[in-house]
This record gives sequence, structure tokens and C-alpha cells, in this order.
Amino acid sequence: MRAELLSYLACPVCGGELDLEDRRVEGEHIMVGSLACPPCRTDFPVLRGVPRFTSHSSGHKATAAAFGYQWARYSELSSQYRRQFLDWIAPVEASSFRDCLVLEGGCGKGRHTVQAAEFGARGVLALDVSDAVDVAFANTRDLPNAHVVQADLNHPPVRRVFDLAFSVGVLHHLPEPERGFRALVSRLKPGGRIVVWVYGREGNGWIVHLISPAREHFTSRLPHWLLEPIALAATMPLFLVSRTLYRRKVVFGRRLPYAEYLNYIAQFPFKEQRTIVFDHLVAPVAYYLRRDEVEGWIQRAGLECVSLQQHNGNSWRALSAVPVGKQDG
Repeated sequence: MRAELLSYLACPVCGGELDLEDRRVEGEHIMVGSLACPPCRTDFPVLRGVPRFTSHSSGHKATAAAFGYQWARYSELSSQYRRQFLDWIAPVEASSFRDCLVLEGGCGKGRHTVQAAEFGARGVLALDVSDAVDVAFANTRDLPNAHVVQADLNHPPVRRVFDLAFSVGVLHHLPEPERGFRALVSRLKPGGRIVVWVYGREGNGWIVHLISPAREHFTSRLPHWLLEPIALAATMPLFLVSRTLYRRKVVFGRRLPYAEYLNYIAQFPFKEQRTIVFDHLVAPVAYYLRRDEVEGWIQRAGLECVSLQQHNGNSWRALSAVPVGKQDG
């Protein structure tokens, strides 16, 4: 962590200021230290350059373990992530990040953290409950405006100082997705905006009724080393079909099923498609949300809905804003 991160952090228990003690510095980063909350008489360690607040986590341990493994296994960053990220957060554009203080809910290996930092954010604070934070730190440590923190998304250890929050592909893996959404909203300033991308129930019938039960009762319970060859075997026909048949959405005058999504991922190389397949098989929890459920989150949080769009016919991307006069999170 860099020293300036301390000005954004707060105790996840009482919301108070934290004191940095017993630091060991390497270059620009504090690699080892302790974040102390005097009122709570609680210390939070800084290990391998990342502040760790997970001792107070109420997150799903199996989910954290699954994604911690996944992003350590598939740690590389792809040049395609920029376009993909902007697709997921539309109508937010790269210019929307400029000079903003940004909060990321669930950063995985840091692929979106890198994009937000390179878009010119004043600072990007990326949270993740899993050990993937070590990969994210490695992928972002040379970016002076990127900060990685290991913490439960339901209890963000940060102040209410952010202009923009985003969460891509994370909330639907929480035990209570709306709770995570509200937690991010609570750290936005009046006038701040939040954009999220989540799995949709509409357009995902075969996954909801076939893949999801298999994942929940079988594949997510397998040892990761055994799930790897299963994901590899499933990726082979997906890659072949997407690169051939689904290069076009219409064949012989008929629209292909699942055309929007499979045509979209046809651009990805084999390894990236394998990551997608593994992702769908490894998660112990995954909710597929209806449009009205996402609308309900926005309404109950007291936000103004700016945009709610279906993406690739099988997911939702939603942008909403905190009213300027709103004082509660």
C-alpha cells in the first residue's frame, strides 16, 4: 500500500480513523505494517503490500477460496479487457473516470482496476475478499493511483469520499447481492454514481435450469485440480462453435440461439474462453437476476436510475446516481 491510501481507509467496525504502525517500506509501498483503531483496540495487518480486513469478513468462505484460486491460476492481463470493461459499464465511458475517486467492489486479479487507473482516475481503491488481492497488487503495483485492499464487500473499510463506484461480475456471487450493492452506495458522496454488471435471468434459461444446478450441487464442490480438465473439455466445443457457427448471428435466415453472447465471446482466445467456463463452474453461489430485481435495488437505495440495459441478451448493466441532497448511504 502507498501512504496516501490511509486517507481513504476507515475502521470497518466503528468507522473511525486508523493509525499506521510498525511499517516496513520497499520503494513506494508499505509492504508490512499494522493499521490500528484506538477506539476499538483492534489491529488490521498489512501483509505483502495489502491491508487485510478479512478477520471481520462475513463473506462466503467457499466463494472467496474459489475465486482466489481462479485468479491466481488465470492471472494474466489481456489487451481485450479494455473493450470488455467498457462494454460492461456502458454508458459510463473512459472519460468518466478522469480525476474521480473510484471504489471497485470485487477486483479479482485487478483487470478492471488497471483500466480505471489508466483512464485517469485520481485514485482507484479496489476491494476483494479473496487472496486474489495478491495477484491484483502485483498487476497494479506500478500504477501510482491504484490501491488494493482485502476486505468484505459488505463492510467496506473506507470513508464516504467516492465519486464513482463499480462492480463487474461480483454482486451476483454474494450471499445477499443487494446488501453488497447498498454497501458500495453507502461510500458514495452525494451526486456520486454507481455502475454494476450482473447475470440476468432473462435470456439465461438453459444456464439457470441446467448449468446452475450442476454447478451448485456438483462442479463447485470438486477439487480445483479436478475441475480444471472438466473446464478444458467443455471449452473445446464452445471455442469451436463460437469461432465458426457463431461468427454470424443468423444462419440460413434463422437467428441462432444465444447468438448475442456467443458471437461476442467468439473474439476471445481459447484461454480466455476457458477462464469464462471455469468461472461458471467454480462458484458456489451465483444468482441470475430479473430486471425488476435490479430496479428494486436502485429504488430501495433511494438512487436515481440513469440507465438499465440488457447486455448480450443475458445480463444487466445498471448506472444510478446518489441524489445531491441525499445524506444517508
